Amino acid sequence: MTPQLQQAIRLLQLSSLELQTEIQEALDANPLLEVDEEGETGGETGTETPLAEEAADAAEEPLPETTAEGASDIPEDLPVDSNWDDVYDSLAPVGSGSAPAGDMDDREFEYSSNAGGTSLHEHLTWQMDLTPFSPTDRAIAEFIIDAIGDDGFLTMSVEEIHEALAGEQEIEPEEIEAVLHRIQNFDPPGIAARDLRESLLLQLRQYPLDDPHLPRAITLVEEHFDRLANRDYAQIMRRMKIDEDELKAILQLIQSLNPRPGSQITDEQPEYIIPDVIVTKVNGRWKVELNPDAAPRLRVNPTYASLARQVQNAEDNTYIKNQLQEARWFIKSLMSRNETLLKVATSIVERQIGFLEHGEEAMQALVLHDIAEAVDMHESTISRVTNKKYMHTPRGIFELKYFFSSHVSTADGGECSATAIRARIKKLIAAEDPKKPLSDSKLAAILADEGINVARRTVAKYREAMHIPPSNERKRLA
Repeated sequence: MTPQLQQAIRLLQLSSLELQTEIQEALDANPLLEVDEEGETGGETGTETPLAEEAADAAEEPLPETTAEGASDIPEDLPVDSNWDDVYDSLAPVGSGSAPAGDMDDREFEYSSNAGGTSLHEHLTWQMDLTPFSPTDRAIAEFIIDAIGDDGFLTMSVEEIHEALAGEQEIEPEEIEAVLHRIQNFDPPGIAARDLRESLLLQLRQYPLDDPHLPRAITLVEEHFDRLANRDYAQIMRRMKIDEDELKAILQLIQSLNPRPGSQITDEQPEYIIPDVIVTKVNGRWKVELNPDAAPRLRVNPTYASLARQVQNAEDNTYIKNQLQEARWFIKSLMSRNETLLKVATSIVERQIGFLEHGEEAMQALVLHDIAEAVDMHESTISRVTNKKYMHTPRGIFELKYFFSSHVSTADGGECSATAIRARIKKLIAAEDPKKPLSDSKLAAILADEGINVARRTVAKYREAMHIPPSNERKRLA
């Protein structure tokens, strides 16, 4: 596999953010590459200058064998079904997370990535430094902060902390408890709790006192937490002597609290997704085009390219021609990537017009083989093209892989995509009676009546994939 072909395959694999970094590195390394700003290639009248014509001639000239060694035209179907490690070492990912695909109600155009910032540990340590502690209490505080997990909960009991510190100096469990209470008053509210009940109580006790439902909310969490967890609302109303409307208000207050207080402080910063493809509806037809902002257009610098004919020094001449060859191959690789991406995206849109028109419930079953056959490419090529590539549609931004899903046979002999089934389950649950939520068996029966034959365990799998709790945990007051 030639270096030029390896480059083309590598560019095909990159996301838009990674591609921008790659292009910038190429621009910095190769003086013959430059961004093609609109209107710069011609003179004032819009025609090409003699300098540009000379550069074009130089670019078309055959290069010496030493600079073109191993070069060949890039084939239409890149052999990405080969072992990827044989092509290049590795790609450093831009972000550690991936964009949620399809199951989010409010689609965020960003995803988290490892970046510099203030971590929870640093935030708590900063507050500890501002708090007057004795040397012994400070040592206890440092140990407690180290034992707090990313979710904000204490991962060790007071007894375990005492046992760990006992070997260094004489410390009583009461001292550890006292320091823990001081740290539990740190920001964010609910930090350093040993369980969810304690965290909710800590947050309620720091809640504004002007809320009329605050005292009863504290009582509910403090004395009836198990009944609250089991959604035994009848018992709660009877024991607390409150009516349904008041219980609703109390529950609304409790639900406004953060069950994972540590998640408020993170050293991760958002990294914004740049869609590779834009889909719009024009005059009743769906139009697919590449996002011009995803990557700049490049060209060969005509001034430097013209020097390939003028420079007499052999060493300088060889350098310029080598850079010219690399610039031409890089531009050609970019063109190959864009053509392949556009071809695959267009084929996907042609098969998912129902989704674009009507939403997730109209999503068609689609697998990589279907697109590979349509565009006459290998399935592994389609897999690489759709990885970390995003499509902007009137319904939101989706990863290209989102449009692929397995199928389930229907009663009339047709097919229904797994995405459409998940959307239907989500819609049924959203419309259910909150006092009598639908069980997985009932959902399976409703789908069967609609001609979609899925087992109860399949419904449970889809429900869990959408992070929807089971029926007993969805029970709530109307």
